[in-house]
Amino acid sequence: MGNTTAPRTAGQICYNLAWRGLRAFLIAYLVVLLVMMVFENSLIFFPTKYPEGNWEPWGITWEDASFTAADSTQIHGWYVPHERPRAVILFCHGNAGNVTHRDHVIRALHDRVGAAILVFDYRGYGKSEGKPDEAGVLADARAARTWLAQKAGVDESRIVLMGESLGGAVAVDLAADGARALILENTFSSMPDVAAFHYPWAPVRLLMRTQFDSAAKIRSYHGPFYQSHGDRDSIVPLKFAKRLFDAANEPKRFLLVDGADHNDSRSPPYYDRLKEFLDGAP
Repeated sequence: MGNTTAPRTAGQICYNLAWRGLRAFLIAYLVVLLVMMVFENSLIFFPTKYPEGNWEPWGITWEDASFTAADSTQIHGWYVPHERPRAVILFCHGNAGNVTHRDHVIRALHDRVGAAILVFDYRGYGKSEGKPDEAGVLADARAARTWLAQKAGVDESRIVLMGESLGGAVAVDLAADGARALILENTFSSMPDVAAFHYPWAPVRLLMRTQFDSAAKIRSYHGPFYQSHGDRDSIVPLKFAKRLFDAANEPKRFLLVDGADHNDSRSPPYYDRLKEFLDGAP
């Protein structure tokens, strides 16, 4: 007997090809989402490990700080004392580099603002042990605040918390327990907000484990608040900074930095404004 299978029409062939293409696309899309989920921390944290960096910066007199987080992870930082400090500042840096990449900030805070400073590396950064994740870096910051309070001889609630970018989210988490003042630079409302901006094709709000939900946490802080953000920030769009600021309680100030992108350095007048802000803090 002959073959009784009806010949496929051009429409059927096109349909089959389209379905195969769609199926391949969906499989590839799901694989990409799976990879993003597995390597989520690697897409958020970009540590620079010791010995990379300039570990002998000029013009800074510092002491090595070493302390242990709640889970026994050893954390390292630099403490920069001041004879008559206007403030004792815990500085939480962003998601890349290490303490050595903040030497210009340390100088400005010490020399222009007149502050004693502790800048520390999250786990996995610089000389700190471990690998970074949200819970870990928040634990590192709590340990850093405790160390700084003991070193400077002040109560933890009298420490000024300052953070840049992701470090701002870390500072907000601490501020929920109280602080003399809170200073944020180029910080976001939440990590899923930023991720959704950079990956609009992915359901990141449903998949992300990392939250850093600063807009929710900052409602628990009632002290003086100073926030600055560049109007050309390409990494954390200005709208997320305003969302965070709107959620904050009074007294609060917002400084819009004209023409500034995310990683641009602050000018000397910026630190003069910080000095005035701290003089007005209780």
